[in-house]
Formats: sequence, structure tokens, C-alpha cells
Amino acid sequence: MGVIMGRREEVAAPGADTDAVRMQYAALCWREGEAGVEVLLITSRDTGRWVIPKGWPMTGLSPEDAAAREAWEEAGVEGVVSPISLGRFGYLKEMAANPAVPCAVAVFGLRVENLASKFPERAERKRQWFRPDEAATLVREPDLAALIEGFAPTAEGRR
Repeated sequence: MGVIMGRREEVAAPGADTDAVRMQYAALCWREGEAGVEVLLITSRDTGRWVIPKGWPMTGLSPEDAAAREAWEEAGVEGVVSPISLGRFGYLKEMAANPAVPCAVAVFGLRVENLASKFPERAERKRQWFRPDEAATLVREPDLAALIEGFAPTAEGRR
């Protein structure tokens, strides 16, 4: 079970891991910058386009903990992840030697407390902080752009 848009529901919807649609979990990493909230974008390994850390479900981890693990592996982020999903977006995942796979991605806010200089994918990606309105213009997926542009951390997520 997970929490989507403030209410509890199944995060992995029926059929989410079928050939039709695969479920992934992502972290919208954020911090309080000098000029307000900033979000962290990373480059994808294949095309170099701006994305947020995301990946497949992991056995033994909740959806939000899987998102936090991806944030560590892909961006060197450590912090506090919210159990409440910010929403979802969809995209087509290019898979080597296979046709593109449609994916539904549940996004969880993660307040960054530490940004490590050494992390598993540091040699494969770039990372950069942006204002939410700017970050929204840099991602390709319209639903992800809308989530980023409308992002406002809750009082509980702020220090």
C-alpha cells in the first residue's frame, strides 16, 4: 500500500507489472536554497537529458524507500523521503534490444540533507539544482513537468 495524492491506495495498480505497463518509483529531491525551494535534476545515462532519479520496485523496500535508494545510487542524495506520493507520470522506457516499455512512475518528495561526492553512478551522470519553474521546462515528460512546477513542500517536510 502507498499513499497517492493524500489518500491511501495501491501504488502498484493491478496489472502495473504486466507487459502493458511497468511500475517505477522516483524521488523529487529538494532543498531550501537562498532564493527558495530548489529541486535536483540529473542527466540520464543514455541521452543526457534532464530527469529525476527513478527505478524499478525493489524486494523488501516500500515504494518510497525504493525511490530513496535510487536517489542515492543515481545522485548521491541522502535525506528524508515522504511516504506520501506527489503524483504520477508516464513515459516510454527504451530497453536494449526490446521495444519501448510504457511505465507509470510514482513520485515521492525527498528533502535532501546530504549530497555525497562519491556515489555509485557519479561517473555516469551530472546533477544540478534548479528552481522548480526552471526544472519543469527542462524535463521531457509533461506530467512530470507539472508535478515539478507545482511542487511545494509541506510544513512537515521543511525544517
